[in-house]
Amino acid sequence: MKRENYITWDEYFMSLAKLSSLRSKDPNTVVGACIVDDNHKILSMGYNGAPIGFNDEDLPWEREGKFTETKYAYVCHSELNAILNARGIDLTGSTIYVTLFPCNECAKAIIQSGIKKVIYEDDKYDGTDGNIVAKRMFDKCGVEYKKYKKSKKEITLNL
Repeated sequence: MKRENYITWDEYFMSLAKLSSLRSKDPNTVVGACIVDDNHKILSMGYNGAPIGFNDEDLPWEREGKFTETKYAYVCHSELNAILNARGIDLTGSTIYVTLFPCNECAKAIIQSGIKKVIYEDDKYDGTDGNIVAKRMFDKCGVEYKKYKKSKKEITLNL
């Protein structure tokens, strides 16, 4: 008899996206992503952070002020990192699990990489210009997006 109460695929991959987000050094917004194929094979993962070789101790983490002195000029979003971390793996038809709905820039990268489904946990920027544009592009380009249905399950990891 098989074990009961195991986690679903959606729970598994969103858990991995959430776990990946814990690598982020951003003091305000931690985001993680996990890309998988139709066979439930993990293709890539990413989190929001500094580019490779850029010491995150030197990164300005401010959200306001001159653009060149804010995090927005430097941070790579989790979705873009996951796409770039795939390094030559064909992402056509894959699904990306992400803890925060993608911005319009990441939406372009998702579309261009061939990802066809976005499962997101939070949409805290819903209704903003970037969010509206991202959803419009997804709709026009045939990328499905749906909100992750949270379960009541808790997972504890002792590291």
